[in-house]
Formats: sequence, C-alpha cells, structure tokens
Amino acid sequence: SRAQEASLSGFVTDATTEETLILANVVLLGTAYGTATNNAGYYTLPKVPPGTYVVVASYIGYQPYRAEVTLAPGEARRLDIALQPEGLQVGEIEVTAEAVAEEEIRRVGVARLKTDLVRQLPAVLEPDVFRSLQLLPGVKAASDYSSGLYIRGGSPDQTLILLDRTTVYNPSHFFGFFSTFNPDAIKDVRLYKGGYPAEFGGRLGSVVDIYNKDGNRRATRGSASLGLLASRALVEGPYGRGSWMLAVRRSTLEPLLGVLRDQDIEGIPDAFYFVDVNGKLNYDAGPNDRLSLAVYGGQDVLRLPFLDDATIRLRYGNRTASANWTHLFSQRLFSNFTFTASRYFSRPTFDIAGTPIERENDVYDVSAKGDLEYIPDERHALEAGFWTGILTFRLKNAFDNQETLNERTRALYAAAYVQETYRPSPAWQVQAGLRAAYFGEGTYWRLEPRLSLEHRPAEQVRLQLGYGRYYQFLTLITSELFTGFDTWLTTGEGVPPARGDQFVAGVKTRLGRFNVDLEGYYRTMDRLFELDPFLPDPSGLDYAQLFQFGEGFAYGAEVLLEKPEGRFNGFAGYTFGVTRRRFPNLNEDDYFPPKYDRTHDLKVVANYDLSASWRLTGVFTYATGQAYTEPVAWYQLDNRVLGSQVRNVFVSRLNRGRLPAYHRLDVGVSRRGRFLGLADYELQIQVL
Repeated sequence: SRAQEASLSGFVTDATTEETLILANVVLLGTAYGTATNNAGYYTLPKVPPGTYVVVASYIGYQPYRAEVTLAPGEARRLDIALQPEGLQVGEIEVTAEAVAEEEIRRVGVARLKTDLVRQLPAVLEPDVFRSLQLLPGVKAASDYSSGLYIRGGSPDQTLILLDRTTVYNPSHFFGFFSTFNPDAIKDVRLYKGGYPAEFGGRLGSVVDIYNKDGNRRATRGSASLGLLASRALVEGPYGRGSWMLAVRRSTLEPLLGVLRDQDIEGIPDAFYFVDVNGKLNYDAGPNDRLSLAVYGGQDVLRLPFLDDATIRLRYGNRTASANWTHLFSQRLFSNFTFTASRYFSRPTFDIAGTPIERENDVYDVSAKGDLEYIPDERHALEAGFWTGILTFRLKNAFDNQETLNERTRALYAAAYVQETYRPSPAWQVQAGLRAAYFGEGTYWRLEPRLSLEHRPAEQVRLQLGYGRYYQFLTLITSELFTGFDTWLTTGEGVPPARGDQFVAGVKTRLGRFNVDLEGYYRTMDRLFELDPFLPDPSGLDYAQLFQFGEGFAYGAEVLLEKPEGRFNGFAGYTFGVTRRRFPNLNEDDYFPPKYDRTHDLKVVANYDLSASWRLTGVFTYATGQAYTEPVAWYQLDNRVLGSQVRNVFVSRLNRGRLPAYHRLDVGVSRRGRFLGLADYELQIQVL
C-alpha cells in the first residue's frame, strides 16, 4: 500500500569542502528511481517500495558514490552523500553501470559551464566567465573588446543576469572588456539560452544563473593568482555551524599604464583601476534549515584626458546583497526564500575647457522572492513561487554646475508562477508552467505560458520541444564608447512592454564517450522600444513620444559535440544564425541585420593532459564578419569665394556590408605542482 512506501532524501556535497553540488545525479541502481539535486544540492526520491537498494550518486569530476541501503516500510530515510574529487585520470574514464547514465540533466535550451574550464582556457589577460560563455553554441560576441552576451539573436539587455538570485544590471569591467564575476568565487554557472522555465521572467531572451561558493566547511584554505591585467585572492573556511568565503580581485595595470604614459603614447588614462569583492556567510541552523548572506561590490574608476583641454572622469559599478533561507518542510516539500538588494551606479563627467558636464545614473532594486518545490511521487514535481520588489531609476544631468535634468522613477513589480513536471513513463516528460507578471509603470499585467516536452525513444536519445512567451518591461540605452554610460529605461503610459515568443526543438544523444546536441530555434520580438534617435529636441514631449517602436526575429540551428571526460577533453560547437530588426525611419522601413548578426559561428575548445603536472589548452574561433553600413560614393563642393570645402558621403542601406570573416587561435600550457612543499601552484603561459 502507499502507506508502506518509503522515501530517500538528502544533500550531495564535496567531501573535501562540504560545498553543495548542483545537478548531481542520485539513482537506485537497476530501477527507474532517479533524480538530480536542485540549486541547493538537495535531492528526494519519494514513494520507493521497501527493500534493499544500491544508491549511486555521480557528478562530473568526482568519484561515483555507491552504498547499499535497506528501506523499511514507511521509512523516511535521510541520506546525505559526500563525493570525493577525482585525481587526474591518465587513461579514459570507463562508462559503467556504477557510473550511472549522465552527470546532469540536459534540458532543452540549457548549457552548463564548469568553473574550472574558465580558469584553464587561454584568456586575453584575465579568465572571464562571460568570455567563456561566448564559446558556447548560440552565444556570440560583438567584438574582441566586448564581454557582452548576444544569445540567439538577442541584445545583452534581453538576458537576465542573476548572482545568488539577485539581478545584476551592468556586469562589466574595463569598458565592457570583462565581466564583473571573479572566477575564483563562482561555484556554478547555468545558461538558459531559450525556452526557459516559468521560474524566470522579465527578459525576452535568456537567463544566466550564477551562484557563489559557500566556503570550505572542513578547513581554512586560500589561493592567490597574479596576472597582467588583474590579481585575485580567495580565503574560505569553517566556523562553528557554518562556513565563510571572501574573494578579492583588483586590476594591476597601473605599472604598464605608467610606462606607456612615459613614452608619450596618446590615449593612455591618467588613472584607471577596477576592484571586485565577493563575500558569503553560511549558517546551518539545523538539519532542515540553512541560512546564508552573500554580498558583492565592484567598481571601475577612470580619468582619461583627450584633446588639449578636456578630461573624462568615470566611476561606475554594482553592489548586491542577498539573504537566503532554505527550509525543508518535509522530505517532499522543499522551500527557498530570498531577500535581495541590487544597485547599479554610474558617474561620468566631462570637463571641456573648464566647463563640467555631469551625469548621475542610479538603479536600485529591492525584492523578496520565494520558491517551493513539492514532489508527491516519482511521476510528479510541482513548483510554485513569487518575486516582488521595488525598482527605482534616477537620472540627473548638470551643465556647468547647473542642473538640466532630474528624473526619478519608482515602479512596483510582482510575478508569480506555477509549474508541473509530469513523467507518465521513463520515456516521456512534460513540463508546463504559467507565469503572471505585473509592472507598475503603465500598470501592465501579462500572462506568460511555458511548455516543454521530452521523449526518450532509446536510453541515450532525447527528443525535445519547447515553447515560451516572454515580456520585458525594461530597455537598455547603450553607449558605443563606455558601458559605464549605459542607461536603463522602463515601460510607461503609451510604452507597452516588449513581447516575444520562442520555439525550440532539440535532439540530444551520447555516442560512446561523446555527447552530441542539436537544437533549432525561432523567436519573435515585438514592440521593441528604444529612444528615437531622430528627435531634434525632446523638451516638452510626453514620455511615449521619446521612443520609437520596432520588431525583430531570429532563427538558427546549433550543433555541439562534447567529450567531457578523459585525458583529452573539450567540445566543438557550430551555429547557423540569422537575426533581423525593423524600426520606422531606418533602412527604408525594412528589416536590417544588427551588428552582432553572425550567419556562421564555429568554436573549438580542447584540453590535453600531458601528465599529472602539464596541460595543453587551445581555443579556435571562426565567425562571419560583422555587419556595417558601407560608404559607396562621395562628392565635394568647392566654394572658391569663401574658400571652404564640403564633402558629402553616400552610404548603402543600413548594415548591408560585411567585414571580412573573423578567425583566431589561442593556445596555452600550464604546469601544476607544489611550491616548496607549502602550497599548490599553477603557472600558465599563453599565446593569443
């Protein structure tokens, strides 16, 4: 009877640090009972018939866990599992029954980035999370000088960036060259490229979900890294009933800039630095309650002279904080509640011939969110949650110490969702969800249905379909000069939210030691709103009259071939993608490709362990050239009376031209070892 059924649940952690492991697999060997840990590292297997089973847990980079358990009728067994990290495997890792099927759930539109890979790959001066994400199929870069994420035809503001469940509004350093995320402090990076589930919202395109490390619960440990661009340090350790982590990163370019200034090279800043601080404090209040407090602070400071009597001064950055409570009401009901605060600020100042031109730009976001997960049996998983907060924008301009603009907008926002995952059999899975969203500026209510379907005709084959409707209440007015000048604007009266539909289809399989993923997508973008660039004077206009409204679409196909394990590992990804936009008064009211449109995109990432100490890495990238507006002719009028000359240029249609195809190869070699028997070290040499 159902009253006699047992259950098994617990947390999966790293045995050396007790760091929770996200998306670790836990199965009962030889049965259909299996699951993966959630974002808190928790798993549950409900309604298991009583008996003796072999529990197997696996996670990539760790030795499989195997233990025999006997479940009595009606027993609710708590089994916390600690996995031992693997040493270097000189030979290939055999895929056996004990190693279980897969390391993580391969859902439609989802990609996962290993943080070790970020630190191992050849990088331009500094390892970077976003630049590593740009190597995945469907993710593109605008240029070598941008860490912005252009995902499946969307602009960077169409991607929701979360750090410990907190929104980050401008995650960039060094004029957009690098993201704000210190790779030493990051535990998990998950990318939802499209068709993302109902628990997320507020953006048309995609989600980047990042979690900081909790800190070592076993011993106090530290690490340091010295680099040309930046240096990093991390310290973590246990205390009483919890753990803590502190990570600091600061740019170290000042000596190089000083040498360049001494050589009278133009365009070198008088001063520049950036700094990041990540901190996290965890408290285990009991077996069913965990509390954490995570904070982040980062900023850039720049002073750059230009012309003979002009200077740019810029200070911008982010501050975030989140307080999180994870509570187990029962083995089947898991909950997570978070209070978040996020601030983005920018302070650009131009001083031209003694006349200051100043701007103060601030975004404040304070919110509360809750998520519940209820698993009544092996066929059903029900999720529900809410997210509500207050979003404040402040923009202030001054010319020659006289205030010219002082605008402040405060908007209440709220969202609630419900989602069920239904598994009628081991070969089928259906996930359906509905999200309701409200935004106070303009008083907009919207419903967003989500649906995904997966069929497994064979053990190693997944056929997937996904659909979602999405709304976005914000738009980013971006600067081509510095990301620190970027400004967020909201919907309002006469400015409805942008709307998009996404359709995704995929086939995923495993051929021997290789994962093979194929995905196709089509997405629409309606009611896009941005400031009208042709307004001669915005003074006195209504808010809606400041904008132009457009539309767009994107479609494409992605192929990923991955070898995740072994002495030789890596992946190759190819993307065929097309994206178009259309706005009135642009390109004769016809569709045009934005600058980040790339028809073909190929990336190859490879790692080869020469020995336990030496490793070779390489990254190859090929992409279609960037779209640009090409000048096709010019003429000049000579005014011999006044002695002036005027040159006029005719251009082609907007972004009709293409720069030559782009390709590059980066290689690196690293050596790992012990330094005087006191500490581990890793030395990297890279050719970019």
